[in-house]
Amino acid sequence: MSTASLARELKAALKTYPDFPSEGISFEDFLPIFANHELFQKLIEAFKIHIQESFADKKIDFVVGLESRGFLFGPTLALAIGAGFVPVRKPGKLPGTIVQTCYKKEYGEDVFEMQVGAIPADSNVIVVDDILATGGSASAAGSLVKQVGGIILEFMFVMELEFLKGRNTLPAPTFTLLSGQQK
Repeated sequence: MSTASLARELKAALKTYPDFPSEGISFEDFLPIFANHELFQKLIEAFKIHIQESFADKKIDFVVGLESRGFLFGPTLALAIGAGFVPVRKPGKLPGTIVQTCYKKEYGEDVFEMQVGAIPADSNVIVVDDILATGGSASAAGSLVKQVGGIILEFMFVMELEFLKGRNTLPAPTFTLLSGQQK
C-alpha cells in the first residue's frame, strides 16, 4: 500500500460537523479513525511508510508529540518505527528540570514545556500533532527540541488548515497526511 491510498481511505472516515465550534466553521473530526482499530493501524502505517521513504538514510531517534492529541498516535508511531517518544506538555505537568517556551494562539498566549535530558543532543526528531493551523504550537515544540539539542527532521500532521499557512512558520519540512480545509 502507498501513503496516498491509505490517506484516501482515512479521509473517507472523517466526520464533518457544520457550524462547530461556531457558526460558519466546518469541523473535520479525525477521532473516528481511533474508534476503528484497522483504521488506526492504517494511520500509523501511512506515517511509517512516509518516514521510510523520506528518511531511508537516517535513524529517527525520537517522536515528539504535542499535548494532547499528539499523544493519541505519537507513542504508537514511535513504537512502530523503533524510536522513543517524548511529550511536550502544558506547564506544571512534568517533573524535574524543564525547558519552556511561550507561543501565540488565536486569542492569547500559552506555554509548552519539555524535560531537560529527554532528548540527547544531536538526536534525530520528528514532531507530530493532529492539526496544523497557524503553526504556533508546533513551532513552540520545535523551539523546545532545539533548546535541548535535538535535530528536527520534519513536522508531521494528520490534517492541515492550509488557508492559515502555518507551515510557513515552521523551521523544518512539513508533511500532512490528509489534506485539510481550504477555507
